Amino acid sequence: MKLNPSFIDDVRGLITAARGIVARGVDVVQVRTNYEIGRRIVEQEQHGKDRAAYGKEILIALAERLTQEFGNGYSRSNLEYMRRFFLQYKDRVPISQTASGKSLDAEKSQTVSGQLGQREDAAFRIVQTLSGQSSRPFSLSWSHYVFLLGIKNADERSFYEIEATSESWTLRELKRQFDSGLYERLALSRDKEGIRQLAREGQIVSQPQDLLKEPLVLEFLGLSEQTRYSESELETALIDQLGQFLLELGKGFLFEARQKRFSFDDEHFFVDLVFYNRLLRCYVLIDLKLGKLTHQDLGQMQMYVNYFDRHVRMEGENATIGIVLCKKKHQALVEITLPKDANIHAREYQLYLPGKEELRRKLEEWTAGVGE
Repeated sequence: MKLNPSFIDDVRGLITAARGIVARGVDVVQVRTNYEIGRRIVEQEQHGKDRAAYGKEILIALAERLTQEFGNGYSRSNLEYMRRFFLQYKDRVPISQTASGKSLDAEKSQTVSGQLGQREDAAFRIVQTLSGQSSRPFSLSWSHYVFLLGIKNADERSFYEIEATSESWTLRELKRQFDSGLYERLALSRDKEGIRQLAREGQIVSQPQDLLKEPLVLEFLGLSEQTRYSESELETALIDQLGQFLLELGKGFLFEARQKRFSFDDEHFFVDLVFYNRLLRCYVLIDLKLGKLTHQDLGQMQMYVNYFDRHVRMEGENATIGIVLCKKKHQALVEITLPKDANIHAREYQLYLPGKEELRRKLEEWTAGVGE
């Protein structure tokens, strides 16, 4: 296919200009450049009568030309990602920040552009403007966005973008959180407005319930469901993988102690794991149970929480939260054992990644049964 020379030169100029910028926001430059390439591909497609066939030919021909000149990174599949990226996020960038935007640093632009051709000079000013915006619409790497494009549900995709940005997730961490069904697990404990808030703002932690998800997924421990292990071995595995466990627990957690001892009436008691949550400004106690939850487990945690509230909590800190982490809970038992306002919670854990389709089905059933 013979491409319009001005079109190919326009795209070439964007790539050359982006490569000519050595800036702190190199990932931002790449993302914005790919966005602009996607925009130009979509605009070029509008010129064909049979847009689907014409668009396919454009991608094939453009990929061949760009790969010859710039090497890997501009295959047909990657150009299709750029096209989809623009279509998905085209409302994210105001018109004033696209190709019509003016350079924010004219002096630097003039110096560097002296080394470029006329068309590349114009492209440089575009990319330099995009990379210099004080309000950047894209905050993740290109690899993050390629992964996000594969999430069909717009609310879920928005949630993971917000969380990956605010928590500085690597691509590996983003994939793990997606595979563990974090969005569904958080959404299942919220009403419809709470689910909408996840899509708009991500996970906001302002009350104890905001921390809770079920099940907690501990596949990173490498323990088999069929292998026999003790509570002590489970605890040791969690400490050995503390970074991953903190990521699974969620936002604001700081580790304080393992087997925290306190005593009264000449008896010694031990809390398995003690954390502090800086967002809620309170202690979070975790007790590990291998088998089925009992009312004695809940009563024991209530004692732990009472002790921390009365003897450890400082003025200005909020009430202690207790979580009994168990393999199997009975919700009716929890409800009849604990008062409604208790700061004690039972949550199940599992040693394998949950099936996302099953979580999605549960979420659909949950939202269908919750009133507006």
